[in-house]
Amino acid sequence: MTDMSSDMVHDSSARLEHAHKQRWIYYRMALDAGAWIAALFIGFFLRYGSFELINPFGFSVVAVIALSIQLGFGYAVGLYSNRLPYGSFAETKLLGYTVLSAVAVIQAVLIQFSWHIGVPRSAILIVAPFALIIMSVFRYFKRMLQEYQNRSPVDKAVPVIVYGAGFLGQQLVTNLLSDPSSLYHPVALVDDDPSLRNHRIQGIPIRGTREDLRHLVTRLGASAVICAKKELPLGYQTVAEEMRSLGVDFLHYAGVTAGMNGNLHYEYPLMRNPELEIDRRIIESVRGKVDYNVDRQDIFQYLQGKRVLVTGAGGSIGSELCRQIMEYEPEKLIMLDRDETLLLEALYGIKYSGSLADDGIVIADIRDVEAVNKAFEEHRPHVVFHVAALKHVAALESNPKEGWKTNVQGTLNILEAASKVEVDVFVNISTDKAADPKSALGQSKRTAERLCSWYGKTTGKKYVSVRFGNVFGSRGSVKPLFMKQICNSKPLTVTDPKATRFFMLVDDACALVLLAGALGNSGEVLVLDMGQPVPIEKIARQILDVYKRPDLDIQYTGLRDGEKLEEVLFSKEEKNVSNEKNKHISHAHVPPFAPADLDYAQWRQNYIDHRGYGRK
Repeated sequence: MTDMSSDMVHDSSARLEHAHKQRWIYYRMALDAGAWIAALFIGFFLRYGSFELINPFGFSVVAVIALSIQLGFGYAVGLYSNRLPYGSFAETKLLGYTVLSAVAVIQAVLIQFSWHIGVPRSAILIVAPFALIIMSVFRYFKRMLQEYQNRSPVDKAVPVIVYGAGFLGQQLVTNLLSDPSSLYHPVALVDDDPSLRNHRIQGIPIRGTREDLRHLVTRLGASAVICAKKELPLGYQTVAEEMRSLGVDFLHYAGVTAGMNGNLHYEYPLMRNPELEIDRRIIESVRGKVDYNVDRQDIFQYLQGKRVLVTGAGGSIGSELCRQIMEYEPEKLIMLDRDETLLLEALYGIKYSGSLADDGIVIADIRDVEAVNKAFEEHRPHVVFHVAALKHVAALESNPKEGWKTNVQGTLNILEAASKVEVDVFVNISTDKAADPKSALGQSKRTAERLCSWYGKTTGKKYVSVRFGNVFGSRGSVKPLFMKQICNSKPLTVTDPKATRFFMLVDDACALVLLAGALGNSGEVLVLDMGQPVPIEKIARQILDVYKRPDLDIQYTGLRDGEKLEEVLFSKEEKNVSNEKNKHISHAHVPPFAPADLDYAQWRQNYIDHRGYGRK
């Protein structure tokens, strides 16, 4: 019933809009007719010097011909079809052709019958410019009114500075100012060409070069800098780091069509973090490009209008997951994390809000049963994405009980709380290290997968796990370490020249996680397609090439405890089946594990037996 009402309202709005456009066609024709009459009076007065000397009959003949050509020819060539933007160059050009046609016909008539109707041949040459000017002015005022009505609301938009005053910069400023739903409002531009200082684009001043950015950001209160250039300029990393030190986002606008990817949706105008673009360039140059072709409609069906809770929402994967979830119009997004600083950063990146008093923010540790239960009771989510976990292999090899407390007991707390409030869809984020685990991390995540399977079987709801490899650029990946080593001019450390890993990009991984929540069956683990495994050494060399550091070497450290030379996606006993709707997602059944059977001593012994060596 609600959907039917919504459709009726939509249809009614569409009909009203269509009727308004049709009325405006007649308004324009009436205004053009009035413009010709006014221009004829002006032109004839200038020719005769007095209204009393004008021949009414001749005036009427010329007026009838002018209006017939203007309206008839104009309608025929599409001047009144609503397919040309008001006041645009294309419309003005067509208007000029129409006026010239009318002048040509009238002049031909006057050459033959000028003396008969009492109108001199020069009169129409005086009238024509006035007719064109008056009609153009009408259209210009209409365009100004339309732009004013569509102007983005300054009080609700984030103030930004646009870096680049070329074609892309002009396009971006125009788009931002004319889009009522725009999240950004330009307050200034800067450009590397100092001669452009004090020029204006759509009323927005060019206030200097990039050397002035720091001062302008502080003075104008800008929350972001958008680089409007096809290619990122040399030295942009320095600018980006400086902006981040001020708490300001540095985004890249590469054009409206840049980066369109299958069915994946990007907000218009398209803006991206330039670091993500570089990450994509590095991974795709080594692994190759994978077109995931995500069907957004499947995700809309289970997220739209629902309360969605994300644990670990402040992390790299959690924050990106939250950002993408917001595109599917949930009733409410609940972001849970124990780190308030990371939550604040994630919240600002999603809602442009700087307050942790937001009703959707929960500061809690998943180890804290009481805090977890309180959060679930208060918000009663329909969908849960469980991302919070300890993820570093070496750290958990040294402290396996911490992995147990967070990745096993913490996950159990979330699963139990979800079952109490009857969550419909539960998606547990796992790792490829859970397949034939050889480390404390892998063993803890494998146990979490089996617990998730048990809750799915027990509750009858959809409880699934999603397994994927390294998310390149995330805090737990190799890139942050490599970048620190590059900044300190140290060699890049790689465990073994033959070591390989599966890599994904964070936006791709999160898009597939959301899709997996729609396509998975309870008790399954869904494994994402990450392409072929990539030598870590090759990634390191590609990073050195992209960041122009041929002077640095690769240093081999040897495999650490718990690390594999090669990762696998499925355990030996798992049978994987490709999903019919998306070939980049595979399914495998996970045997359930009852919470009552959990025992740390037994778990630790299993983990030691699997890895083949022990640690006191």
